[in-house]
Amino acid sequence: MGIGSLASPFEPCRTMTPSSNSAALAFDAIAPQFDARFGAWGSVAAQRRAVRAALLREFPAGGTILELGGGTGEDAAFLAAQKFQVLHTDPSPAMVSLASKKIAPLGSSAEILAAEDMEDFAERKLAASSQLFDGAFSNFAPLNCVADLRPVARGLARLLKPGAPAMLVVFGVFCPGEMVTELLRGRSQNAFRRLQHGKAAARLAGRDFSVVYHRRADLLRSFAPWFRLDKRLGIGIAVPPSAAEPWITLQPRLLASMEAIDRLVARPLAGLGDHVLYQFRRTQIDAPGDGI
Repeated sequence: MGIGSLASPFEPCRTMTPSSNSAALAFDAIAPQFDARFGAWGSVAAQRRAVRAALLREFPAGGTILELGGGTGEDAAFLAAQKFQVLHTDPSPAMVSLASKKIAPLGSSAEILAAEDMEDFAERKLAASSQLFDGAFSNFAPLNCVADLRPVARGLARLLKPGAPAMLVVFGVFCPGEMVTELLRGRSQNAFRRLQHGKAAARLAGRDFSVVYHRRADLLRSFAPWFRLDKRLGIGIAVPPSAAEPWITLQPRLLASMEAIDRLVARPLAGLGDHVLYQFRRTQIDAPGDGI
């Protein structure tokens, strides 16, 4: 999609050309009901807490943070309330509008931006300001809607300070929790979908789009040499995926126990998570396109 001219990343949300991206259109359609539909689910809240704890461990206090595919702005609002300056981005205009209402009073801002356009965004941003970000993150797998992550990596390389973390949460590719849940629900066609290579069909709000289940090797290739992988954390290993809702929300003691288990096994069993947090670190290698 096209994006408008950029000045400071912390200006109020501006109007830009709506994305023609099929995933963006699907999330645009569900945006008004998104928080009400998913926000009350215990499994979602537990996984979100795990990611937020990791973000707070890595981001410098009061830093400037870039969010990719931030949806309705729940995580951006959390960080803004912790005194971070957040630039929330998402390809869905409706999502960005909702996010802006949450974070503008906290001194942060939101923009319409598809991750695929990160290189163009970096070019425009740096033409307007030399300010770099102290960190970047993406939660709940919006990057799985992006087939080729190399432009995302190149754009982030230009926007992040050397040594800055990029905390990227994508779908795990081998999730026993989902396999068991889907088989118990009689949906065997969904039980092993993450093992599929290439584009996989997805549907939301009556709209079709594609997702890609990125493998570890693919992520490392896409982000090298400008980022190195510090570690991986499993998000939702014992905590089940949303396919277990609403049943698991009605079992708070069980869910609390599962959340405690996840804290113990997040690193050694990272590959079994419903989601996996890839903690990348910006290297000292010159960013592409800087003309150095």
